[in-house]
Amino acid sequence: MIVHSQSAILALEDGRVFRGRSWGAAGTSRAGIVSNRWMTGYQEVLTDPSYAGQIVCMTYTLIGNYGVNSEDTEASRPWVEGFVVREASRVASN
Repeated sequence: MIVHSQSAILALEDGRVFRGRSWGAAGTSRAGIVSNRWMTGYQEVLTDPSYAGQIVCMTYTLIGNYGVNSEDTEASRPWVEGFVVREASRVASN
C-alpha cells in the first residue's frame, strides 16, 4: 500500500533530471547514488547499514511484489537516504 504519493524529482550533478512519484516519507535528500541489480533482496538493501547516506537505485523493474517479513531485515530500520525503483508493486504475495 502506497502511503504517500506526490511528484518527485531526482536531479543529478551532471544536470540530468528525472521526474517520478514519491512514496513513503516526504522530504529532500542530497546523497550519492548507487545501483543494485538484485531481483530480490530489496528488504535487506533498505535495512543494510552499509547503504547509510546513499540513494539506492534498483535496476530490476518491479520491486515489492513478494512483500517483507521480520526475518529478512539487516537492521531495525531503513538506512538508505532514498530508494529509486521503476515500478513499486501495490500488492505483495507474502
